[in-house]
Parts: sequence; C-alpha cells; structure tokens
Amino acid sequence: MKRTEGGVTAAKGFLAAGAEARIKYQNRKDMAMIYSAVPCRAAGVFTSNVVKAAPVTWDRELVYHSPYIQAVVANSGIANACTGKQGYDCCRETAEAAAKALDIADDAVLVASTGVIGMQLPMDRVVQGVKLLAGSLSDSLAAGTQAAEAIMTTDTVSKEMAVEVEIGGKTVTIGGMVKGSGMIHPNMCTMLGFLTTDAAISHKLLQEALSADVVDTFNMISVDGDMSTNDTLVILANGAAGNEEITEKNDDYETFCLALREVTQTLAKKMAGDGEGATALFETRVIHAANKEDARTLAKSVICSSLTKAAIFGHDANWGRILCALGYSGAQFDPDAVELFFESEAGRIQIYKDGCAVDYSEEEATRILSAPEVTVLVDMKMGEEQAAAWGCDLSYDYVKINADYRS
Repeated sequence: MKRTEGGVTAAKGFLAAGAEARIKYQNRKDMAMIYSAVPCRAAGVFTSNVVKAAPVTWDRELVYHSPYIQAVVANSGIANACTGKQGYDCCRETAEAAAKALDIADDAVLVASTGVIGMQLPMDRVVQGVKLLAGSLSDSLAAGTQAAEAIMTTDTVSKEMAVEVEIGGKTVTIGGMVKGSGMIHPNMCTMLGFLTTDAAISHKLLQEALSADVVDTFNMISVDGDMSTNDTLVILANGAAGNEEITEKNDDYETFCLALREVTQTLAKKMAGDGEGATALFETRVIHAANKEDARTLAKSVICSSLTKAAIFGHDANWGRILCALGYSGAQFDPDAVELFFESEAGRIQIYKDGCAVDYSEEEATRILSAPEVTVLVDMKMGEEQAAAWGCDLSYDYVKINADYRS
C-alpha cells in the first residue's frame, strides 16, 4: 500500500470542481461537484439522528435503490435541514440541473449540504453554481482540492487523502475528502464525506466494506457530542482500474478493506484534530480490554469527556477525570488493575497504577501534554482486545465560534 497525492480525483475516471455560488458565504468557494466519466456502484452510511436533512433522505433513496450513481453536488453554508417539502424539492431541482448539465439521469446525482439548519437554499444561485461546476470539471489533483475546500464551514483546513494498492495485478486507488469541525459526534459516521475508487467491486461488498469500516474510524471520533442532521458518507466505485471484479470476501477484498481503512482512519483523525477551537488532537487508546465492544466504549467515553478535554487544553495531567470517564462508560472493570499513561512526540509517562497515582513529575507530564497530538493509553489488564478513539481539546474558542454561528 502506498499513500499518494490528492483526494477525490486521485482515482482514475473521476473529475471534480469547486465554485463560488454565494449561497451564504462571500468570497469563498461554497459548492463542489464530483463526477465519474462512467456510471458507479455506490454505497453509503447516513446519520442516525431522527431529524434528517432533506439531502440525507434523497441520498439514502438513491444509494439503496438507484441502479448507479455518476455525480455528487454539495454545498456549504446552508444545511437544507428542517426545511420541509421545499427542502426536498431543492434536492430534486439540484439533481435535475446537474443531470441536464452533465447529460446523465436525474437519479444518478447525489446531493449534500452543510451549514446552518432551518434556512432555505437560494435555488437560483444553486442552479447557477451547478452550471459553473459542470463547466470547470477536471481530473487534476488541484480540482479535487478545490472541491474539498468548497465543502468547508468552520473547518480551518481542507481534508483529503488517497492511497494506491495492487489488486489482481492492477493498481487500484482509493481517495476521499471530508469536512467536519463542529457538531461532530458519531453514530454511523459524522460529517460530509465522499470517497472515490477505481476498483471493480460488487455493490453488496462495497456496502459491507463501508458499513464495517466506519465502526472503527468515523464512529470513533467526537468533537462536541452533537450528532448532525446531515451526516453523509458515500463511496463511488467506477471499475476503471480494470481489476477482476471483487465479488467474494477473498484476499482481494481484504486488501481493498485495508486500503479503505487507511484512507478513512486518516481522514477521521484529520477531522478530530480540526475540531472547532482545537489546539490538539486527543487520542485515547485502550488495550487489553475484555472484549472489542468494551474497548470501543471505554475509548469513546474518555475522548467525549468535556472535563478531560478541558484538561488536555490546559496541559493538566488530571488523570482523575480520565478514570471517572472510564467508570461511567458502562463497561465493567477493576479500577485497581487499570494503568494509565500519557504519550506524545515529547515522550511517555505513567500516571496511574494499582488504584492510585504513581510518583510522576507534573512538569514532565505538562511537557508531554503540550504537544499538538496527545494520547492517553489505558491498559485494562483484562484481555486481548483494543480500540482507539479520537477527539480534540476543549478551548475558549469553541464557545466563541458557536455562540453566534447562525447570526
């Protein structure tokens, strides 16, 4: 497996574009398009929030029932959530505009939105944006980056990733882009995310691979505990690599899944590290847990703890908050058996063992916690399972960003 440059245009046969449509923002790109020269198999996972945005409803129907997908149109600034029938009609009108511009079927166009909830989309600007996008599509890596920039809201950086792997003697590429900085808390995945691959793979296995993958990637991140109404992750596979189609769970399927994991885990960590107001990526790694589910539950509980996140921001080795978060997670364990460590590029230090604090240096702990990426290692001493979760610290700027986000 080899990491390569680019995102959604890294795989063969995919084009992209970003454009300024002035949907809500001024002087920045706010619409993106992804297009495949040939029809694609598509798979997706979507928010489990009962309140679902219109694009989620539209995309679920197409991913599950349309014979193929060939394009995605996404906008930032307005979420098209809680917008009633008019919001769903906007999805249809957007898809129709893209279908006309690209000369493809209406039901081959996915749509996605992110931004403020409750506002209606200015469809004259959306339709004009679709025309601009269709006219500027390119397979260049720069075009993929422009698309990634166009879906940003409070993100501070665009997020892309691509890898190459050999399957059936052919070079297969998986690339992707995501956005997400606030209202990030998983229960499927959390964000807008678009993955592209030139692999030939059956629809059934593509969906199984994606659904299994998010459990340990996008489902293991959290910024603020708020699950979005718009969470959408889709993958398009156009078969342009020319490998023999993957139709069973053999070595080729496992190779594909490993490559997919490399892309999604990297993108998930980029999202967590770019949480609103964040100054550090905060990882919790649980090892020697009794079972996999407990490992996930324990790791998630720590990275979701507001008190622990605040301590990470303050570079404070407040290990009691970590132990507390483990204790209310719902997993059963012996607190006296647990061992806790802090790790970063600055070093590693043990802070808890045998039911109480060890004799550690507060100054050394603070130095380790001052790094841009910080890990809490939790050794449960119960079994052989492990899991990791990713979040960020909780800073003053998180409140500043969200206090007047709408107004």
